[in-house]
Amino acid sequence: MPDGPSIVIPAHNEERTLGRLLDGLLADLQDGPLEGEFDLVVVCNGCTDDTARVAAAYGPRVRVVETPVPSKHEALRLGDAHAHGFPRIYVDADVELRAADARALTAALSGPGAVLAAAPERELPMTGCSWPVRAYYRVWQRLPAVREGLFGRGVIAVSGEGHARLAALPPLMADDLAASLAFAPAERAVVPAARVVVRPPRTWPDLIRRRIRAATSTAQLEAHQDRAAPTGAPAPPSARTGLADLRSLLRADPTLLPDLLVFLAAALVARRGARKAVRSGDFATWLRDESSRRD
Repeated sequence: MPDGPSIVIPAHNEERTLGRLLDGLLADLQDGPLEGEFDLVVVCNGCTDDTARVAAAYGPRVRVVETPVPSKHEALRLGDAHAHGFPRIYVDADVELRAADARALTAALSGPGAVLAAAPERELPMTGCSWPVRAYYRVWQRLPAVREGLFGRGVIAVSGEGHARLAALPPLMADDLAASLAFAPAERAVVPAARVVVRPPRTWPDLIRRRIRAATSTAQLEAHQDRAAPTGAPAPPSARTGLADLRSLLRADPTLLPDLLVFLAAALVARRGARKAVRSGDFATWLRDESSRRD
């Protein structure tokens, strides 16, 4: 069995996207995973499409695990049970990452100055996106928490020690945000030599679905943090956007004003849309954006 880094890919009904991820990862592998460079595991969870068939078509270079349970958290746990090595890289099935990027991430987790967790720089291709979506992301990408955090990238790599910290987290919708906040700034890094392509939603309704999901999952995470914090403890870390952040962006670039108005509109609509789910404690309904999964 390979003892090199493991890549775990949870995939729920991703027959349209999984191939482009696996093509990128396997295109420039120095050796196949069974020869030792990467141990590649795809966990098909609750799939009702051909995700498993797409993964299996890559042959022995990709190990396919299936479960009828449609849960990303359970898929990650199952992937851990089948993965062999560290560092371990968790990759969402709808992003694009190459083997060279995976190597850069693993390098950041070993040697002098190593961190416990790392993620790649994100690339958001805006071709085909409506103008409000482009306006929203022009602001979002400039936010300090977005630039520095590990969330919103669809990829996180951890050392053995970092993995132990992630394994202690409860199942949360905001799994990538929780993972990012589990590490102090000095313990994590965004690696400039690694890049991931994250396809944004193309339409305003799809963007709002994503933002409602984000608002709902952030509320769940904050409720968990409040319950877990000892009495009198300092406020837990947060990645929420404050008005001070937006004012700072506007001072630096006044031409962002129209985009900021779109950003605020999306935030307000998403917050209202999340209220019902938050009040009822519905943290299981996954509002999925299908527009970014189109060819």
